[in-house]
Amino acid sequence: MVSHLTVALVAFVALSAVLIGALAFTMHRRHKYEPNLIGALIGALLCFVLLETIPALI
Repeated sequence: MVSHLTVALVAFVALSAVLIGALAFTMHRRHKYEPNLIGALIGALLCFVLLETIPALI
């Protein structure tokens, strides 16, 4: 049985990935690319995954 905390963390990571994708799509449509912003968002998501989600899943 999967714990509720694990489901919540995976859902949060999935929601974050969708939001980052939506941001990238919006910037692509408006032809305003900000690589620093995209890199910072991806880095923050990966940091959260490495520090919080993986130890909770183990």
